[in-house]
This record gives sequence, C-alpha cells and structure tokens, in this order.
Amino acid sequence: MSVDLIETLPLAQRLALTYAPRQSRAATLALLALDTRLAGIVRSGGEPVIAQMKLAWWRERFGQDAAGWPLGEPLLALLRESGMEHSRLEPLVDGWETLLGEQLGRSELIAFARGRALAWAAVGDATGYSASNEPVERAGRAWALADLALNLGEASEADLARAALRAEDGPDIRLPRQLRSLAVLHALARRAIAAGTTDMLDGPGAMATALRIGLLGR
Repeated sequence: MSVDLIETLPLAQRLALTYAPRQSRAATLALLALDTRLAGIVRSGGEPVIAQMKLAWWRERFGQDAAGWPLGEPLLALLRESGMEHSRLEPLVDGWETLLGEQLGRSELIAFARGRALAWAAVGDATGYSASNEPVERAGRAWALADLALNLGEASEADLARAALRAEDGPDIRLPRQLRSLAVLHALARRAIAAGTTDMLDGPGAMATALRIGLLGR
C-alpha cells in the first residue's frame, strides 16, 4: 500500500482509512486518493477548460481496459489492483466536473453527491458486499454534501449544500463492515455540520465519534 498516496489524503480521510478492514483497505484507499486527486483538479483555481481536460483524461482511463493504462502512475496501479469495476468510477469524475460551472445549483449538488456515492457502492461491490446499495449511496450522498458544505467558500452555496443534506435525512444508516471508513466520514461530516464548525476533526469529540463508529459501526 502506497504511503505516498495516504499522505495526499485530508486528515479526516486518513483517520477513516485506519478503520477499513483488510479486505477493503486497498479499494478504500484507491477511492479516497482518486477523490482527493479530482478535488485538487477542480479546486486548483486555474482555467476551467484546463481542469476539464484533466478530468477527461481520468474519464478516458475508466472507459478503457486497465491493461492499457500508462505505467508509472501509483494511483492507476492501485486502482488496477483494487478489484473495483473501473467504469463505475466515471460518475465520480462527472460529479466533480459539475462544480466547474459558473453557478452551483441544486441539480449540480445532487449530481456531485451521486457521483461520490456511486463510487462508494463500487467499493462495496468489489469487497463482497452483496446486499442493497441504497444505504451505501444514501450515506455517500450525505457525506459528499456535508463535506462540500464545509469546504465551499461561497456562503450561499454552502447553505444550498446544507439544504440538500437535510433532504437526505432519514432512518439511521447501517453500513457493512467493508465500508467502515465511509461510516466514519459520514458521522464526522454530519457532526461538524451540526456543531457549526468547518473542521471535521475539531477536537476530542470528533476523535471520540471516529473511534465509536470505527469500532462499533454506529
């Protein structure tokens, strides 16, 4: 497992990764590292067309056989070994691309959250989870929206993300052990939103939440 890729992750994601069981650790790291790479492309602040070209490169990779991927890229190597169906990662690229528009509305937020959620469902399927993906996708959408709300600089857009998150509220979500990292991220993000902080790891309470969810799953 690539230490270099782990070090690219935000601290909350690094913490969540420590709770991934052995059978899903590689796929979880691959997804988190890819998500972080795509986020960096979108948040680079350069010309949108350049970001779109970089995202298109990743989309093209997921549309071809992994045997034809370029060598020497650690993230591609990990994705190749992760067991995930790579075509199912295209919605993640599409989701991040929606944030490049001039205006961020509800439809863009929903598309973004859906792309991130479908990627988590791909992790579950790759690691032996055979039940309904509905709770996985619901947790993934909620985490995506909460995480986005915490990182948006525009207050009106952050409020819109919070409103979309409230629409995702429902029964408590129970996730399989293979997706324990998602459960931790989901809990940390929602806790931060409720507390009104912009830091998912804002103190002992956050660490206690991560420990409880990481060990017990609820």
